[in-house]
Amino acid sequence: MTRDKFDVVILGGGNAGIGVTGPARRAGLSVAMIESHELGGTCPNRGCTPKKILVAAGQALHDIERASVHRISVGKPRLDWAGLIDREKEMIKDIPANLAGAMARRNVEVIRGRGTFMGPNAIRVGDRVLEAGHVVIATGSKPRPLPIEGAGHMTTSDDMLSEREFPASVIFVGGGVISLEFGHVYARAGASVTILEALPQLLPAMDADAVARLQMECERIGIQVETSVNVERIERCGSRLRVVFTQDGVEHAAEADRVVNGAGRIANVDRLDLAAGRVEHNNGHIAVDRHLRSISNAKVYMCGDAVPISPQLSPIATYEGDIVGRNIVEGPKHSPDYQSMATSVYTVPALASVGLTEAAARRKGLPLDVHVNDMHDWFSARTYAETVAWSKIIVDRASDRILGAHLVGHAGQELINIFGLAVRFGITAKEIRENVYAYPTFSADIKHMLGHR
Repeated sequence: MTRDKFDVVILGGGNAGIGVTGPARRAGLSVAMIESHELGGTCPNRGCTPKKILVAAGQALHDIERASVHRISVGKPRLDWAGLIDREKEMIKDIPANLAGAMARRNVEVIRGRGTFMGPNAIRVGDRVLEAGHVVIATGSKPRPLPIEGAGHMTTSDDMLSEREFPASVIFVGGGVISLEFGHVYARAGASVTILEALPQLLPAMDADAVARLQMECERIGIQVETSVNVERIERCGSRLRVVFTQDGVEHAAEADRVVNGAGRIANVDRLDLAAGRVEHNNGHIAVDRHLRSISNAKVYMCGDAVPISPQLSPIATYEGDIVGRNIVEGPKHSPDYQSMATSVYTVPALASVGLTEAAARRKGLPLDVHVNDMHDWFSARTYAETVAWSKIIVDRASDRILGAHLVGHAGQELINIFGLAVRFGITAKEIRENVYAYPTFSADIKHMLGHR
């Protein structure tokens, strides 16, 4: 067994780990990156990037559905699902090699294998032991296991991005982002879709009113949504699968060609031997300080999906990786600020959000102006025949600063970034209203979303 020394050893070659390498290498630190699969991790290979290709097809189907409003006559579309999966694979196939080239140009040694702790600052991978000045856990996430009888029958989002056979019917267990995004694509392509959620609300972390609007659109396109359910078991029923669940004390059963684990993802840290690294955790939730450093081992940092305090989003992983890299170089003085980070659920149309929900803002006891708009009849929405166009903007009455913004439709996945800038840099509602926007655009409606003063 050989022993080598590095200033930084990164466990994981996804966006978070790659983010660490920039500051570390610019400072001249030696860096090793350990990755057992493709460089890039989940997002570009098995997550947001390939999924968005499917979502784009869903958007095209939605546009065809609305074509008659624009006086365009079209026949019923037919989606070549296998061809779409082939297109997705073709578009992402060069990503790992391109990232490997980027790491080579940075003189980062990429080691193929699975790393585990052998001590507080030592990592074993294959027949090598790497002694590190700092270790970074950037191992990403994996599908959340569900304690359901017959759970082995379920597929995951990773599987769905490779399945070339289109299912006639799908049941999603869990009402999170994965279920809604894939559910919209499947439903628009003609599949029968059911979503079973244990909690009273889909997307429980998001604004309740925004989610309600999105759920209405889900049901409009034929998705059956059941909340407050308890899935008892999943069983084989001939060539199909049966899901048995209870709701309000009554047992129900539903059958489908495919059952998908849509219950989200958890930190992928269970095989790291954290105890050997003196990394304190609670069932895989590693305790970190505000600098993303382990509270029990100051030589260990975390970033990306494995961090228990931040959303599992690709740009946040990159952002955290850069912060960790700078903290390693400069000392622990940089902390992430998640408040202004916008997010979107890529249904068709999308739900976009930044900042506080209305419920969270009210829990803080702040004086609020809450501007809610059903924009369905606004000229811009009617021009593009939007099926849903809705916004809620939350303003601190005392400071006139934007506390939160939640949009469904109306190009919300793009407009939300303007509100993210407002949250981050303290741009007031008055300043947003007074800005001059290109017209006619969806952006020009932002001032109206905030009402008139």
